[in-house]
Amino acid sequence: MPQPIPLQHHKYYHIFNRGNNRENIFLEERNYRHFLKLYTHHVLPVADTYAYCLLRNHFHLLVRIKDPADLPHPKSKKPSQHFSNLFNAYAKAFNRAYHRTGTLFQRPFGRIEITSDAYFVQVVVYIHRNPQKHGLGPDFRTWPYSSYRTLLSSQPTHVQRDAVLEWFQGADHLEDVHRYEAEDRIIAPLIPDDPD
Repeated sequence: MPQPIPLQHHKYYHIFNRGNNRENIFLEERNYRHFLKLYTHHVLPVADTYAYCLLRNHFHLLVRIKDPADLPHPKSKKPSQHFSNLFNAYAKAFNRAYHRTGTLFQRPFGRIEITSDAYFVQVVVYIHRNPQKHGLGPDFRTWPYSSYRTLLSSQPTHVQRDAVLEWFQGADHLEDVHRYEAEDRIIAPLIPDDPD
């Protein structure tokens, strides 16, 4: 498998990964919370988050890698390394908690650059509708481990709510657009291996 292209500053990416051999990576509620806590520590310093969804055996993120001038340390590690640190820290905690050994995540993690407004909108919808797509409930809006409800609330968040709502021209339009699945003709060529 060819080496993935390193994440570049000031670019938007759809980042995804799943458990090795499609194993579950989240077994109980505390796992989701711990992953998000580690995400805050390892990734938020280098990336803005626009959407996310954590499912039982995989996850999706929509991020923009910050400009070097916006990083807490000018000579910070490469952005890809921050994601690797997240996955390694989570895997160590997971393996310790469940008396498990070995690799937890597939390698390398998936990353696709988002190069158009249309793709940005479609991938936000795709990410949020994922729980329903994979049969984790009849309504994606009730899945607790996604940014959908966060975008429609007024609670404090690390998600770039204002930017997403501006992209969708407001909360009402965001809700309207989410009523329909992401268009396969747009999204399918951009997600070569849907991690289910």
